[in-house]
Amino acid sequence: MTKLSVNLNKIALLRNSRGRDFPNVVEFAHKMTALGVQGITIHPRQDERHITKRDAIELGELLSDNPNVELNIEGYPSQDFLELVTRIKPEQCTLVPDSPDQLTSDHGWDLEKEVSFVKNACSQLAYEGIRSSIFIDPSPNQIKLVPNTGADRVELYTEEYASTFNKPIHETIFNQYKASAIEAQKLGIGVNAGHDLDLTNLSKFLTINNILEVSIGHVLTIECIEHGMKSIIGKYIEICSSAN
Repeated sequence: MTKLSVNLNKIALLRNSRGRDFPNVVEFAHKMTALGVQGITIHPRQDERHITKRDAIELGELLSDNPNVELNIEGYPSQDFLELVTRIKPEQCTLVPDSPDQLTSDHGWDLEKEVSFVKNACSQLAYEGIRSSIFIDPSPNQIKLVPNTGADRVELYTEEYASTFNKPIHETIFNQYKASAIEAQKLGIGVNAGHDLDLTNLSKFLTINNILEVSIGHVLTIECIEHGMKSIIGKYIEICSSAN
């Protein structure tokens, strides 16, 4: 079974656009977990354009009493970010190579150049008892370098998988993801995935064995607006529950 972790960034973005605490991010996290979601993901950026530090702290407090739901905090491992994560102590921290002004995550780590930097961040997380995951492109050559960082998991960046879905090149792209996942698992590294996965393309992706978690936010939020939270979350959980 693959765990579904819902990214709440877009809920926070809607809230921030009106200057008051509606919709409330913590309330939405409670609603999602009540529907059976096994994880909540947030990505607090330096400018707090969606998730704020206060949101992160309040979600940490909410989920600390729920052993069935994991909190995953994503972000670039600046010292400020790592201090926030250390304060909250989520089950998982996903390290992402984003610049402060980047609109959204659009590439994985280049471990040939940044292995020492990533290793230092993973070491700090390990010291605090926090599981580390690193955002990475579907490249077996990059995957082979992951053990040098000390990361517990990788999160495969799935934008290319999603953007080529139902196109002639898709099977080639899919096989790159499959090979990357297999390589990570051979090395004892857990595999997560996320970015632009949706109800149309998720089932095929999860034919890759032992994907531990998928993090989905942007598309899921839109689908919930169109078709209702209960229906959409139920469909995602059904797909994840059927995964190998």
